[in-house]
Amino acid sequence: MQKYRKLLEPHYIGKVRTRNRIIKTGAAMNYWHKDDTRMDPKALSFYENLARGGVGLLVVESPIVDYPLGGRWPNRYRLDEDIFIEGMAQLVEVIHKHGCPTFMLMWHDGPWQNPLFPDVPPLYDGPPVGSYPLNLPTPLDFHRDIPRQLSIAEIEDIIDKFASAALRAKKAGFDGVEINAASSHLFHNFLSPFWNRREDEYGGNTENRAKILIRTIKEIKNRAGKDFPVSVIINAIEVGRALGIDDNQCLTFEEIKKIALLLQEAGVDAIHVRSHWLGYHVGGFLPDYLFYPEPPVKKFPELYNWRERGRGANIYLAKELKKILSIPITVVGKIDPPLGEQILQRGYADFIAMNRRLLADPELPRKLAEGREDEIAPCTACGTCLDQSKGMQRRCRINAAMGKEEFLIEKAEKKKRVLVVGGGPAGMEASRVAALRGHEVILVEKENDLGGLLPLASLIKGLEIEDLPAIIKYYKVTLKKLGVKIITKKEADTNFISTIKPDVIILACGGKFRTPETITTKKKKIITAPELHKKVKIFLRIFGPRFLGWLTRFWLPMGKKVAIVGGSLQGCELAEFLVKRNREVTIIEESEKIGEGVVDFRLALLLDWFSKKGVKIYKNAKVEEINDEGAVVNQNNQRVLVPADTIVILAPLLPNIELYNSLKRHVREIYAIGDCKEPNLIVDAIHQAWEIARHI
Repeated sequence: MQKYRKLLEPHYIGKVRTRNRIIKTGAAMNYWHKDDTRMDPKALSFYENLARGGVGLLVVESPIVDYPLGGRWPNRYRLDEDIFIEGMAQLVEVIHKHGCPTFMLMWHDGPWQNPLFPDVPPLYDGPPVGSYPLNLPTPLDFHRDIPRQLSIAEIEDIIDKFASAALRAKKAGFDGVEINAASSHLFHNFLSPFWNRREDEYGGNTENRAKILIRTIKEIKNRAGKDFPVSVIINAIEVGRALGIDDNQCLTFEEIKKIALLLQEAGVDAIHVRSHWLGYHVGGFLPDYLFYPEPPVKKFPELYNWRERGRGANIYLAKELKKILSIPITVVGKIDPPLGEQILQRGYADFIAMNRRLLADPELPRKLAEGREDEIAPCTACGTCLDQSKGMQRRCRINAAMGKEEFLIEKAEKKKRVLVVGGGPAGMEASRVAALRGHEVILVEKENDLGGLLPLASLIKGLEIEDLPAIIKYYKVTLKKLGVKIITKKEADTNFISTIKPDVIILACGGKFRTPETITTKKKKIITAPELHKKVKIFLRIFGPRFLGWLTRFWLPMGKKVAIVGGSLQGCELAEFLVKRNREVTIIEESEKIGEGVVDFRLALLLDWFSKKGVKIYKNAKVEEINDEGAVVNQNNQRVLVPADTIVILAPLLPNIELYNSLKRHVREIYAIGDCKEPNLIVDAIHQAWEIARHI
């Protein structure tokens, strides 16, 4: 019997037959240019690759339906005029070419307006709009502007624009549409009694607050036809308790059941279940991030599945809605294939929606069908795909090809012997891609196993949210199947390299640890990064990060007061690790920026948590002296004593190119990648390795 029988069987939304029960959600990828009526090649290749990978139904991200009021994000396409239909038809064509049905997502940003970058002019300069002029600023919220209340005439205009856009979607060839009435977008802003305090026909009781959504659905059905499917995403529960607000003031599950029945009566063909925590922040609709760095409340709502830190958080909400509805139910929320199959087998839902897992590996459905589950590139929940601090377009840590699908890896014209030195993320990815190109690949690693600093990072980060060991497991399986020869416990010096006689050398041997010049490391209370790594790696080898992480909650050879010199990603993650082990922590950072490298919205959560936990932070500060009492810090020409029993030095890594310099005159083709060339994040190391190896 097939392991994923239910997950891989076809099903229906209205009269549209899906290839299987996996739905790719319509998350915004921003692969468009403002006002361009043509389809961007990047968007075409991205969506075609997903369709090729075997997903059951592909939901394309929302256009701006009400331009420009409905979305001030740049790099979103438009469908508010007929001139944009032709471009969308191109996209539908490449999706349908692979036998994949496709829906178009539709939402109106309303009060949900992300911050813009200084060099990106807004599409709309005025205030955001909403059901009522109300805001709720918190340390985690991105959106601080009080929205302007929409007039009845404007509401009717928005209904008309959604119906017109749905008809254009049908003309472009889309098989259906999905309305996002969840998160904190406009439709949810009307549905929620917390936000909607209007006193006219669009406020007050449940029916009135749902009226804008119900009228929109009916008008779409009127124009596009009753057989044109409409799915609706809803927040099955809106939780206020983390902000000290009674959940009963928000959109409750009892009320959402009434709304779901109204939607079904209005002709909706499917309901997609999410949950939301009150406020305008990304963590509100990604349940796993509610648990970062720690759960925000001691007691969760009864139907909210909190036991697995966000994995399957919404399944019981979906289960209860399915009891009262006759239309299909889709559920989302960090659901992996085993859990998805279980949900379907138990009848809790009809479809499983995924986003991040399909960004990590668009071929996930096909690999499941072919029995190649162990070859699926893992989503480790790092949040890179949600981080817009580096620009508007999304990236994936494990899938460097995302957004570059036009550059599919092809066989090289000439087979070469490729030696990869270093088994960290960069070395493993370079080996994978070089092997896919058809080369003979030898990967040499000086330690006992592959992974580089990933095991140490797994210990410090913890495994509650991110799953870094999954990266190592994936590469081990993949490299073995690709025939990569792996040599461990071997230093790749010039003598060893000469015996291999490689045509190409890729050096991924990691960066060099350094200590600030002002610090003498002979004092016992000081621990440097290499010392920390040396002390921990043998225990990691014996116990693994999960058990060792548990053990350190009871035994940790560090003083009660710990000062961390270095406030970038590594320093912040170590601070979190130590606070959770009852240490008093101070972070000392030379620059103005704390948390460099931490995903932007996760950093907001972390800094707020640091504040609550009493973590002291010194920015623009340099350690001038370490004595028996702690560290003397110069901050803005003021000397301050930071009391500390232990001082951990986490200065940024330095490039490590000595071997590269000694070999470059003797080898025609040699590359340095990852921290070896320029110390950076895991995502940068993997992306650089992919880029180099695909050209060899």
